[in-house]
Amino acid sequence: MSGIIAQNTLDSSGLIKAPAGGGAWTFISKLTSDGSDSDLSFTSGIDSTYKEYIFYFVNIHPETDNKKFQFNGSTDGGSNYNVAKTSSYFSAFHDEGNAYTSLGYNATYDLAQGTGFDTISIQASADSDHCLNGYLHLFNPSSTTFIKHYIARMCSNNEGDMTQDEFSGGYLNTTSAVDAIQFKMDSGEIQAGSIFLHGLSTS
Repeated sequence: MSGIIAQNTLDSSGLIKAPAGGGAWTFISKLTSDGSDSDLSFTSGIDSTYKEYIFYFVNIHPETDNKKFQFNGSTDGGSNYNVAKTSSYFSAFHDEGNAYTSLGYNATYDLAQGTGFDTISIQASADSDHCLNGYLHLFNPSSTTFIKHYIARMCSNNEGDMTQDEFSGGYLNTTSAVDAIQFKMDSGEIQAGSIFLHGLSTS
């Protein structure tokens, strides 16, 4: 992002100035784990007010090792999270001992019209000082004409004491408005961390 940070983006009054001709990222809401949450779900604030939304993940910590961090969308205010999605995933790894590196596409975490949760981070570590951070960028979720594209970018501690740099993206294949998003681990709890929701004004 080439914008200029005007205030602390994780504060309720924070704004990020967008590039010339654009608007500003505006804080909408924040969800923080109480230490025993099975999911963190945004069931309000995603509407036609903004054309773009970003969810920032800060210090997300799983209950146990080798967990996948995932999301899904809803078209009925969060009653059901089952929107069909097509996606792709690739990542880079580097271990603390400087003995192992890897960069590659991994079809295991792709969806092809899958209605289940899409994985945006894999093999998360539950060590006390480990966490994952990143963002999910969602485009025009309230459109009733087009499908909804998204991009996820994550950096996390792998359970094998490695840093992992993760890239994924795809689209929610619905022309209904997407009005809720849920985040969770593939099993167990989100034991720590916060997710911040911002919207981009168009003027």
